[in-house]
Amino acid sequence: MSDVEKLLKQVRDCRLCEAQLPLGPRPVVQLDPDARILIVGQAPGRKVHETGIPFNDPSGKRLREWLGISSEVFYDPQKIALLPMGFCYPGTGKSGDLPPRPECAKAWREPLLNQIKNLQLTLVIGQYAHAYHFSGPKMSLTERVQHWQDYLPNRIPLPHPSPRNNLWLRRNPWFEAELLPVLKARVTEVLA
Repeated sequence: MSDVEKLLKQVRDCRLCEAQLPLGPRPVVQLDPDARILIVGQAPGRKVHETGIPFNDPSGKRLREWLGISSEVFYDPQKIALLPMGFCYPGTGKSGDLPPRPECAKAWREPLLNQIKNLQLTLVIGQYAHAYHFSGPKMSLTERVQHWQDYLPNRIPLPHPSPRNNLWLRRNPWFEAELLPVLKARVTEVLA
């Protein structure tokens, strides 16, 4: 068993926040040292928890459309690593899923990121991932995404692709008109 396989087994066996998880632990990650793109999401939703397949929901469908890639490419760990800020479904609050549990990032983020040897592009999705992966002045999610060109060519901040964000997408038409074509082109370039 390789070091990466041992680490992933430890992550999948993790029980750090078991008492706080309404459906119990089921860490969902995808990683291979050869991955060229890292997608940093928030935390698995209920459907992802049930299936154990990352982004196996309407958010994932929209994300794959944004990236211009098939499910086969998306779920190829040698191409794409999927490491959310929290690896287990955190439960539901008043306005959607709860924030990712902080224990995951503290325990596992750096050891997992250190395993990726060929990383060329990091896609940072949602406010919790933004807070962890971007330093500098505090910005709202919209402000950070509006400044996407500042982070090229290695990182791109994105809103969450959830259907809950349809209003945000309607209010920010520049996202689809300006950012998405560059995102698709950069993904194609990295995966070529």
